[in-house]
Amino acid sequence: MSTEHLDIIVFGSTSFVGKILTDYLHRTYGVGKALKWGIGGRSEKKLHDLKESLGSSAKDLPVIIADASDETALKNLCVQTRVVVSTVGPYALYGEPLVRVCAETGTDYCDLTGEVQWIRKMIEKYEDKAKSSGARIVHCCGFDSIPSDMGVWFLQQQAQAQFGQPALDVRMRVKVAKGGLSGGTVASMINLAREAGSDPQLRKELANPFSICPKQHHSNRRQPSIKAAEYDKDFAVWLAPFVMGAINTRVVHRSNALQQASYGKEFTYDEAMMVGTGVKGRLRAYGLTGAMGAFFTAAAIGPTRWLVEKLVPSPGEGPSPENQEKGFYDLRFVGKTEDGRTLITKVTGDRDPGYGSTSKMLGEAAVCLANDVPDQPGGFWTPASLLDGKLLERLTGNAGLTFELLETR
Repeated sequence: MSTEHLDIIVFGSTSFVGKILTDYLHRTYGVGKALKWGIGGRSEKKLHDLKESLGSSAKDLPVIIADASDETALKNLCVQTRVVVSTVGPYALYGEPLVRVCAETGTDYCDLTGEVQWIRKMIEKYEDKAKSSGARIVHCCGFDSIPSDMGVWFLQQQAQAQFGQPALDVRMRVKVAKGGLSGGTVASMINLAREAGSDPQLRKELANPFSICPKQHHSNRRQPSIKAAEYDKDFAVWLAPFVMGAINTRVVHRSNALQQASYGKEFTYDEAMMVGTGVKGRLRAYGLTGAMGAFFTAAAIGPTRWLVEKLVPSPGEGPSPENQEKGFYDLRFVGKTEDGRTLITKVTGDRDPGYGSTSKMLGEAAVCLANDVPDQPGGFWTPASLLDGKLLERLTGNAGLTFELLETR
């Protein structure tokens, strides 16, 4: 087909998270109604099996066959839709051809990658093409990094409303998160550790919180970074590093840059996990820090990588539907203005972070991209900088998230 007739195509819809996303769109928006959407991937049999699993109400769901490495097939897919939402990861291994085709054809795109080194490469290689064609590319539309990115955006809206100025310093703390681990996420983490283990320049880049910001955007203030056990006076708890902080921090800084530094030119941000109080909390913080370091060290080294891969879920494996349903998360943000005033906000989600909640966030980001931002130009955006309050409405209305102001002082 040579002209678009769909709003969204879910590419990689037979992957673990792709199936969850497909089910979410079917339950929420139906098939062939106001939202026109379809499914895509390389296996015709698996796609039709997925379609049949949705029942008779999905009998008219369009199916598009395309392999992630076949650019001719990807172009045929792109011309049929306004937005492609991709779940085909690790993106550093399989994601580039689709981003290139979207940038060339002017097709909007979103995904759930957390691979910061790949995002930087895509921006460097294809941002000019996306700006020229009008394609809006939005990475990180899952748990990394919508709760963090939109959480900071919400806090800054509250700071302006309460104090008439932004919060120059913001810290996110994971109070609690319950959910399973997916093989796809682990595969992306192992690939990043492998790349960093053999590339000193990449290790240097991963230490730069502005690595995906425009080159002219930086801060003279030292950026905080929780790399070991640390005590948090604001919440009176011990902290351990948060594994998603490496990507979330960079996305938040890019959002600030793309919004003309509306959070402040010297804005600082970091993330960590609350792990408990007293001696037990301190011991747990040191234990989790050590375990995280051991994982990434083992994953970076060839002789031990095989053991890591043997002990963790394989790609395509993940939490059961019951565990997705039982999962949840509660994030707290504390922001401080230049003149010393403070506010605390809260973001929650009603499913396991990585899959039950991610699928809903990714789905709503794709719908928002298709329907709610018609006048925004092409380029590489973040959820907060492009979708802002319109996405917030969709997240709270459909995706089970809450955003709440808890305290000002």
